[in-house]
Order: sequence, then structure tokens, then C-alpha cells
Amino acid sequence: MPVLERSHLAIIQEVAREGSLTAAAAKLNLTQPALSHAIRKLEDQLGVKIWRREGRSLTPTQAGEWLLSLANRLLPQFALAEDRLEQFANGERGTLRIGMECHPCYQWLLKIVSPYLDQWPKVDVDVRQKFQFGGIGALFSNEIDILVTPDPLYKPGLSFTPVFDYELVLVVGPDHPLRHTKFILPQQLAGETLITYPVPSERLDIFTQFLQPAGISPRQQKQIETTDIMLVMVAHGRGVAALPGWLVEEYASRFNLYPVRLGKTGIAKQIFLGQRETDADIEYMRAFIQFAAGAIPAP
Repeated sequence: MPVLERSHLAIIQEVAREGSLTAAAAKLNLTQPALSHAIRKLEDQLGVKIWRREGRSLTPTQAGEWLLSLANRLLPQFALAEDRLEQFANGERGTLRIGMECHPCYQWLLKIVSPYLDQWPKVDVDVRQKFQFGGIGALFSNEIDILVTPDPLYKPGLSFTPVFDYELVLVVGPDHPLRHTKFILPQQLAGETLITYPVPSERLDIFTQFLQPAGISPRQQKQIETTDIMLVMVAHGRGVAALPGWLVEEYASRFNLYPVRLGKTGIAKQIFLGQRETDADIEYMRAFIQFAAGAIPAP
């Protein structure tokens, strides 16, 4: 079965462009006999004539016209592909797929993405929240490139970079009786409606680090997808929520919110960016992590 190669298309395109074997051979860095041999060999393989001679010039046959049209379509695509792959290799182009295991971090992420895209105009950003096998599995399966998480799971082949520290606090509205309390104990949430993001309790620090160790459950749990609606509900006395202190500070003036420490010493957390170790040298990914480390939320 004949095999049509990229080099064949380049020969066809160059001969058509130059109109003679001698000129085309010079452009292709071949001798004229070598180019003639290559054309005869291709015609023999394909079982069809590609050129007919008219005086000193060559004119494509019907098959040659079709191959020339194919060459004019495909060769620029090959050149573009090589250019793009070189840019990928140099870390200049790509799509940075970011996985989020931190719902309130969307506000923080917005502050990073805008200047990052300005500096890396050939890189796109895609943010994903749902993964088939969790965030760590998404990294291993190449669903995402970077995982934003407060709970790194160290596995061979992955690395995690801490980008900022924060304190998890209870958020209450202006009329809540806990508003002026310096800190609360788990028992004080037993009669409360706790508003959370729609994720399992085992992934919520308010449960794993505060309520469950004391054997306490809230009176009711409401799950809300968006941060803004959650905070509006809290401000209007429909419940309380546990969120990063920096986020509460940022929204406090808009929604009339008040942070309360969870326990005497509080709950200290960090946000990490996880990535595959094999991607550590990709320049645009390394630049994103540097942007993230510099975009520390206000305390």
C-alpha cells in the first residue's frame, strides 16, 4: 500500500511554486537528479502520474492538482503544529487546568488569573470543580494540572506548594448572640443551623476539626453552592457558616458579617497548590504558582 509522506507534499508544493525541477531542487536543498528520482519513485508508488511536461515547465495532472490542494492545506498545519509544540516545550503556550477543592478560594483565584493571563497571553485557564476520582486522582489522571486544596495528600509523583496561611472562623450575622464572643466551643453550635458548601462532611474542617472530635452535631445543616448567597443567608440570621477569615474580612462591609474564633486557639489552615513532579519545569505552570504565592489574601 503506498504511503504518502509530508516530504512528498513538500516536493509537490515546491515544484508547483517554482515551475521547474531545477529551481524546486534548489529550494529543497536537493540536486535536480535527486528530485527527479524522488518524483518518479512517488509516481510509481502511487500508480499515477503527478506531472506532465509542457516545454521546459511542469504542469500538474488531475491527480497532481488534488495532491497540490492537499499539500496547501496540510503543510501549513504541520508548520503550525511544530510551532505550537515548540512553544509547549518551552513553556510558552498551553491550557492551565486548575482543580478546586477550596470553594471560597474562587475569590482569591480571580485576583491571580487576571494578571497571569496578561503576562501569559498564549496560555488559557480552565477551572474545574468536579473530578471523577477526587482532586488527587484528577492530578494523576491528567484531568487537571494544578490542584488548589487545603488538605494536601502527599503521594509519590506529586508536589505541594503552600501559598498562604489562614484561620477558619465562624461567621455570624449582626443580630446573632455569638457576635461579641471571643471564641466558641463546639457545644455552642449544637442548636445552630450550619450553612456549608455542598461537599461531604468528612471534607469540611468545621466537622472534622471542631464538631466531630467533641461528639457534637449542629441542629441542622444547609448546603448552598455560592459564597455570596451563603453570606446573605448568614447576614439575615438564617444560620452560621465556617469560612476563611480573610474571606469574611473581604465581605464584612457588604453583608454586615462578624467572625468568631473556633476554639481558644482557633483553627489554622493553609492553601496548597499541588502538581505533578514531571510538570515542575513547565514555565507557565511555575509562573502561576509564583503568582499565587504573591497574591496573599488580606488578613
